[in-house]
Amino acid sequence: MMSQQVPQSSTLNLSVNMKLSNYLNQYKQPVGQSMPEWSGRPRPERRAIEGRYCYLEALHPRHARELYEAYGVASDGRDWTYMVMGPFSDQIAFEEYINKAAASEDPLHYAVIDRTSGKAVGTLALMRMDPANGVVEVGSVMFSPLLKRTPFSTEAQFLLMKYVFDELGYRRYEWKCDSFNEPSRKTAARLGFQFEGTFRQHMLYKGRSRDTSWFSIVDSEWPAIRSALERWLSPSNFDADGIQRRSLTELREPATV
Repeated sequence: MMSQQVPQSSTLNLSVNMKLSNYLNQYKQPVGQSMPEWSGRPRPERRAIEGRYCYLEALHPRHARELYEAYGVASDGRDWTYMVMGPFSDQIAFEEYINKAAASEDPLHYAVIDRTSGKAVGTLALMRMDPANGVVEVGSVMFSPLLKRTPFSTEAQFLLMKYVFDELGYRRYEWKCDSFNEPSRKTAARLGFQFEGTFRQHMLYKGRSRDTSWFSIVDSEWPAIRSALERWLSPSNFDADGIQRRSLTELREPATV
């Protein structure tokens, strides 16, 4: 009987995995790092998170009107294409969605408040919370045209990352999106998330199949990412017209070499 050969790709993956592990058990098998002092982390809370250009606060029905107006600045409904919800036929339908989202514990939605106007201009959420393993996902990111491509669109993401890693002590922060959602994939890469792969036919939404791209940041990567974000968000990184002097990717590269 002929012996089965292990596919070359499987052999390579095994070799890579063994090299990645510096820990061996009593049988000389490579295993993950021992973490005897690990304990479950707190769940994210409904609280304000302060920043320089914006702040986050737990989504509330009172934000509905401001958000509806902010999203209405868009010329069409393309921003909703890759969202599970929306677009909404009218303000009443949108308010019904906000009321439901505001009452949710997981996802836990936050409104992004522009410090200059004092108004809500976007939302994002912490979801699929796994406090026992220190894992959480950021999702339901819906930024209006008043927020996109501004310093505080980046700061809003930074504030939530900082809360998860520095205050709650989580180990893993996830980002998932439709594999066709190029703006979302580019944003994840810009912020420092590592692409992990594509889950094929992962879900159905809006009557269509979705392949999902997975990204993550883990706690060992966070200090370098935090440093780059802090330097990018510094007022000294912007000229008198508000144009960045150095890109976030450029600021992060030295720390990843």
